[in-house]
Parts: sequence; C-alpha cells; structure tokens
Amino acid sequence: MRAIRIVSVVAALSVALLQAQSNALRGIEPSDIDRTADACTDFYQFANGKWRSENPVSAAMRRWSRRWAAAEAAKDRLHEILTEVSALPAQPKGSVEQLIGDFYGACTDETRINELGVKPLAPLLSEIDQVRDVAGVQRMIGTFHAMGIHVPFALYAGSDNHKPADVIAQILASGLGMPDRDYYLKPDARFKEAREKYVTHVTNIFRLAGEPDAAASGIAASILRFETRLAEVSLDNVALRDPVATDHKMIFSDLQRLAPTFNWLAYYKQAGLTPAPLNVTEPKFMQAFSRELTAEPVAQWKMYLKWHLLHTAAPALSDQFVKEDFAFNGAFLYGATEMKPRWKRCVEMTDALLGEALGKKYVEKYFPPEAKARMQDLVKNLLAAMGETIQGLDWMSAETKARATEKLATFNPKIGYPDRWKDYRGVPISRISFWDDVLAGRAFSVRDDLSTIGKPVDRGRWGMTPPTSDAYYNPLLNEIVFPAGILQPPAFSMDVNDAVNYGAIGVVIGHEISHGFDDQGAQYDAQGRLSNWWTADDLKKFQARTDCVVRQFDNYFVEPGVHHNGKLVLGESIGDLAGAKIAYRAFQIAQRGKPPIPTMDDFTPEQQFFIAWGQFRGDTVRPEFARTMVQGDPHPIAKYRVIGPLSNLPEFAQAFGCKPDAPMVRAAADRCEVW
Repeated sequence: MRAIRIVSVVAALSVALLQAQSNALRGIEPSDIDRTADACTDFYQFANGKWRSENPVSAAMRRWSRRWAAAEAAKDRLHEILTEVSALPAQPKGSVEQLIGDFYGACTDETRINELGVKPLAPLLSEIDQVRDVAGVQRMIGTFHAMGIHVPFALYAGSDNHKPADVIAQILASGLGMPDRDYYLKPDARFKEAREKYVTHVTNIFRLAGEPDAAASGIAASILRFETRLAEVSLDNVALRDPVATDHKMIFSDLQRLAPTFNWLAYYKQAGLTPAPLNVTEPKFMQAFSRELTAEPVAQWKMYLKWHLLHTAAPALSDQFVKEDFAFNGAFLYGATEMKPRWKRCVEMTDALLGEALGKKYVEKYFPPEAKARMQDLVKNLLAAMGETIQGLDWMSAETKARATEKLATFNPKIGYPDRWKDYRGVPISRISFWDDVLAGRAFSVRDDLSTIGKPVDRGRWGMTPPTSDAYYNPLLNEIVFPAGILQPPAFSMDVNDAVNYGAIGVVIGHEISHGFDDQGAQYDAQGRLSNWWTADDLKKFQARTDCVVRQFDNYFVEPGVHHNGKLVLGESIGDLAGAKIAYRAFQIAQRGKPPIPTMDDFTPEQQFFIAWGQFRGDTVRPEFARTMVQGDPHPIAKYRVIGPLSNLPEFAQAFGCKPDAPMVRAAADRCEVW
C-alpha cells in the first residue's frame, strides 16, 4: 500500500509538472489580432489585421508578415556569421571559412566591383564576338550551360519518371527574359506594358555594356521578337503542372532526330556526359529551337546570347547594372521601392551558391538537436493523422485506400539539414573578382548536378539550403523537406504550446504531405513512379473534388478583372486545405493523454490553432507582386491561403461559433473537401 501511495504521489507530481510546463508555454500573438473584425466574416483581417496595419511592407520587400520578417531576421544571423568569417586571417584554401569568407568579402567590396564595371565579362563577350557560324553558336550554348546560363533550353539531372531510383538527363524549355510565355503573348494592358518596359530595360543594359543608343534599341527590339517566337512554342504554366504533359522519355538517337540541326553528340561531349536515355519535357519547343538554329542569322543568336550573359551577370556587376536590373525585375515586376542593402544581397548570393557551406555554420549555431526532435514528433503525428484521414474517407474504395496507405508509409521526412554536407573544395573563390566567384559557384552547381546522371539516385541530397525559409515535397522520392530556416517563430518554436506549433508549422507539414496526394502527386505511386494507382471510379470522384477547389479559387480576385487561375493554384490550394484538416487532427492526436492546453487571452486551444495559421500566413502583398503571382505562381496570395481552406472546415466554424450563413462558412453545396 505504501508503494502504491508513493507511485500515486509521483504520478500526481508528474501530471502537475506537465500542467505547469503547458501553462508556461506561450500561445498566439494577441497583439496582432484586429478585435474590431469578426472571425466569422474575415478571418484574415481578424487574425493578423492589427499587425499588418502597424507594419507596412518594407520598401525592399514584395510582401511582409511575421513570417517574412523572421526570414529577413535569419539573414541578420547569416550576416553575423559571414562578417565574422570574412574578417578572419587567411584560411586554408577550400575550407568552409575560406570559401564563404572570400565570396562574401568580394561581394561586399563595392569599390572594386564598380572599378571593374563590365570588364569581368570581357572574355565571354569577346568569345561571343568571335562566333562565325552555327557550330560556334552551339559551342557558346554549351559554354553557357556549363555556367548555369540555361538558354535557349536547359539540361538538368532528375529522377526517371518510370524508374525513380535512376537519374537521367532532363531537357527543359528555357531562354525567356520575362517570367513566362504570357508576358510575350497576351494582349492585356499589363502585359503590353511589361513588353514595353522590357525593351527599355534590355536597351539600357546594352547601353551600359557600351553599345551606342541606336544600336542598343534595335538589339532590344530584336531580342523581344526572338524570345516571342520561343514563347509561342512553350507550354503555359497550367500545362507545365501536368506531369504527363512533360513526360517524353526517349533514347539518344530520338533526341538527334527531334532537333537535327544541333549536334547533340558534341554537346554531350562538351558537358562531360555519356549519351543515354533521357526525358524531353517539351518536344515541340526543341523542334522549334532546331529550326531557329539555322533559320535565324548568326548575328541574332550572338545578340541573344550577349543579352542573357548580361541579364545573368547584372546583379554581380557595378552599381549601374545592379540598379537597372532592380528597376525592371524588382520595382516593375514586384513593386519594391528600394533595393535591399548590399550586405543582405551578398548574404542571399552566398546562400544561393555556397548554401551548404554557409548552412553548416548556421545550423551549428541556431538549430539545436531538441528542435529537430520536436519537429520529428510533429511529423510523426501528421503522418498518423493523414493515415486516419485516408481510412475514414467514405468516397474511396478499400483497394485505393490500401495503395494510398502504402504510399504514406514510404514518406521520407528530412528536417533541418543534410546528414552529409556538400564538399566545395576545389571551387576557385577569391577576393579578386566577384563575377568570377559567381561563375565558379555556378559552374560547381552545374557539375555537381550533372555528376549524378547515370547513377542511382542519392536520397541524401537536398533541393534547398539549410537557411531557406521554405519547405518542399518531391514526388519522385516521396520526401518532405523542412530546412532549418523555416523552423523558427512564427512557424515553429520550442517556447509555444502545441496549438500554435500545430496551427503554423503543423499545417505546413500537412501541406507538404498532402502534395503527395494532390492533383500532381496523386499521379505518382508509392515507389515514386508516374503510374496510376487509383480505381477508375475513385479517380473520377477525386477529380470532381479537385474541381470544387478550382471553382473556389477562380473566384478570388486580387483586383478588379484580375483573379486567380484555379487550375494553376490547384495543387497548393489542395495542400492548404488538406494541411489544415490533418494538422487539426494531428493536434488532437498530440493531446491524447496530456493535460489540456489552457485558454489564453480569451482564446481556446482550438481557436489558437486556427489563429496561428492566420498569423503565420498573414502577408501583406504589394499589388504589383500580386499581379505577378496570379500570372505564374502556383501559390495563391496569402489572404486566400487563409480564408480559402478555413472556410471549408466545419472545425473552424465550430471553434469560433460561426453561423451557417457567415462569410467564412461555405454553404454545404459549395464546400470543398478533397482529403
């Protein structure tokens, strides 16, 4: 009996301790909430309206929220690392400290960069000038590809759609200087304006490179005409989302027949590749490229190549080039009113080209093991919630459920950083010429990518750098990846309760899991093969449910006359809808056997869950950027990523006591539910 009493006391103390720990954790940000707004009328305004009114978009940013403010704050931490490392005495050649320190040091040496002007490009510009024939054009295309300048097509490594354990060459359409084909082809006033601004921009860049005014304007007009022809044979953004539309595996001889004017054997030799089966995502584009190669004068090809060299190099050249690049690509397309400070742009470029070297330093300092363990627990519960959701579907047959469950069981979560870091030794980085450092970094990235072709897939590789504030799903490897950069408040914190973590990063985890079952991911099976695993009847039901989401987002306008394309944003919108639903279920799983989370700031745990999503996703978006997003981004703007999915969830309406006719409650006949 005495032993029983001791056990009872210990158990009571344990419960009390857990309760105390739960009470000590923070909840949502009550100061962000607009209490004059009604959660059931406009939850986006309710959840974060006060924060947005008090924190206008930073002049250098396209959008702004606590999430983006946190991403910029992470760059402050990277800045500290790079400032410290770049100030060290000479470090061993090829060491992480030497590479990132010298790259950053060269980037921040504005005086030297301005003194050099366009001179760093002189060898490449001269090489283009010496081109005399089609064979010379082809050699320059190969040279450009080795530097990561992918015009007019691109060749990357990627898993075989039908044997995802094998890596093959993937040839993609490329070569446009504006965001996508519609900027060249659509008659709307905003696209006409973009074409006019683009010609002015190209003209200005050529003037800065030394071309006389009249010649520069003529070159710019010819560039637009040439790229327009490429745009005419390129797939649009909706078609590119269909993996079947871009699945054209062929043997090497088929490629030569497809584009016969290009010497593919010579190109492969120049790239260090061995001819082997490959995939061509857009055969019609490659046929058109083959025609243009001989139909277009060599002089036109030379101007086109010069433009894309200048276009690529501009951010790494002198101030005049940087400012002109910003005027079109930053201010006009995205609405930013000033450039980010030099140090921040240099941080971003270091991360882009030497990301795992810089990332290793970042995670050592800012991503502790206990944070990774907490994330692993969240992912485990989200996968369990998705499993329960699949089993509970009343519209899916047992046969398809079994295959969906099989696929779910093969998910591979990656959290924080790679288990094996990239080795950058041998990359020739110095403080002599920043453009040469950029070239060295780009060339390494190309070699590193192409080196995987013809080999079994390396599942340890990452597609994002550790400091990146984002996440992704890869259907061919069936992996969900969460870099350390996103695992910070407001997405994730060790100091907040489960309601907040599951409502923020939990929905992101659910979003990435559901990409394995969205309109694209659902076409890949448990082994990552592009293969139908649905019964015909279940697939028809699934597509009817996704059509509901298309209709919903077709009716979300960013301004009069400009609305989302439901088919373009379908995958991301399914991800948000399913992500919120299964994260809510995972939150309930996580609370089993634990003391209840207390009501905080008058909000129940359930309300805190949904508010956390509204506060994480609560971006203010510049009108220019909203228009650009609607045109080509598969993600909806933030407002509709908040109100869109939540208005479909009965759990949301119940949490806030919304009436059936409230704006945040879609009528039963219009309610969308995919998973």
